[in-house]
Amino acid sequence: MTIIQQCNEWKTMVEPVLVSKAAELRLMGYSQATAGDVWTCLVEKVWKGNPEKRIHEIVQDIFHLGSGIYLSYLTIQSYQNDDLMASIAALTGSSEA
Repeated sequence: MTIIQQCNEWKTMVEPVLVSKAAELRLMGYSQATAGDVWTCLVEKVWKGNPEKRIHEIVQDIFHLGSGIYLSYLTIQSYQNDDLMASIAALTGSSEA
């Protein structure tokens, strides 16, 4: 019997796999990689939301997450954070951004 659930419903079940992938990414030089970042990257870049999948598909997606996709995710996050800091600085009149 195969169970199909939305990706977010599998998150706690696949936590050890996420931790393993984060450790792999840290070994590759992404020193701040976390299991949460890996999950968010998958949701935003690979799955583009919260589709229904089987657990083996989730695990496969985690293990096959390439460093290029993760780097792309980090780059977009960086730009969004820079924009946020610039917006905060503009609103508060601060020159620190």
